Amino acid sequence: MSIDKAAPPDAVPAAHRGSRLGLPASGSRSLAPTGLRLGAFVADAIASALIAGLFVQIFTPASATHDLAARLPGSWSVVPFAVDYVFGVVIADRTLGMYLFGLRVIRVDRRAAVGLPRAALRTCLLMLLVPALVWDRDGRGLHDRLADTAVVRA
Repeated sequence: MSIDKAAPPDAVPAAHRGSRLGLPASGSRSLAPTGLRLGAFVADAIASALIAGLFVQIFTPASATHDLAARLPGSWSVVPFAVDYVFGVVIADRTLGMYLFGLRVIRVDRRAAVGLPRAALRTCLLMLLVPALVWDRDGRGLHDRLADTAVVRA
């Protein structure tokens, strides 16, 4: 007599990430993995620092050019970062880094553009970093949950 090792009849198959949001398991509109989202974030941070550094170089007085600290962008890099995130998401549903990594931001409550208020809220929360480090079961950061958005594959 053989014993069948089948799953019990009341067992529920494991749902994929994003199934609660109505998103597919893979391909376009599937939730982006953490590695790709992190890569896009780092690309955006580097681009923002380079842009801010360029402006600091242009507007640094000639008398301070020998001082390395005066030539670093410092916290000025948050300005191009915020502009990239807010206007990039509003205009193109993605930032420069998201474009490079094949990602975009969508609303999860309905099919519509993200819009300026949601993009601004998401960006402000993302810049605090804490909401971005707190994830739900689907892997969405707290900033995405509060703004009803998700980062998906383009």
